[in-house]
Formats: sequence, C-alpha cells, structure tokens
Amino acid sequence: MTRSDLVEELAARFPQLTHRDAESAVKTMLDAMSDALVRGHRIEIRGFGSFSVNRRPPRIGRNPRSGESVQVPEKRVPHFKPGKALREAVDGRGGAAVDDDDTSDD
Repeated sequence: MTRSDLVEELAARFPQLTHRDAESAVKTMLDAMSDALVRGHRIEIRGFGSFSVNRRPPRIGRNPRSGESVQVPEKRVPHFKPGKALREAVDGRGGAAVDDDDTSDD
C-alpha cells in the first residue's frame, strides 16, 4: 500500500472528508511520527505495533571491490515491531482484521 492508496482508502471510508482533507490528515500523521522518531521518542499504536529508534554501533566494514577496511560510523535507524494482533492477523490465526479496541493482549 502506498501513501496515495492510504489517502484513497481514508477518503472512501469517510465520505465527509474531501480528498484534500484525507491527504492532509495522512501527511500530518506521518510528519508527526517522523518528528517523534527524529527526537528519539517511541511510538506505540495498540493493536498495530511500535516504532522506535535503534542504535547501530560503529564498526569496521570492508569495501567489496577492493577488500580495503573501512570505518563505518554509528547510525540510528528506525525499527518497527508488530503488535500481537497484527502478527496474528497476518499469520491467518487472527481470523479478523486488526481492531483498535482489542485489549486482549494486556
């Protein structure tokens, strides 16, 4: 699913939203999530999963062409961990789609 598919789905599910409003809502949501991750915060969406930032320590890499050792600096990378309901839905054991009100994993 692409960003534009998400906008189309939102506009289809909520007829009171114009396409422009749906696009603005998706952009605002994704921007807020990106900003939170840049600041090092964790994002948790119950029934879906959590986003966090993982640190990759500096290491010695190797240039595959020349075989020369290269210093690879430390990196901070985004990480997604799916929630129980999403894992089960994807695996086919959940039976139904992900439900935001499901609190059975508490």
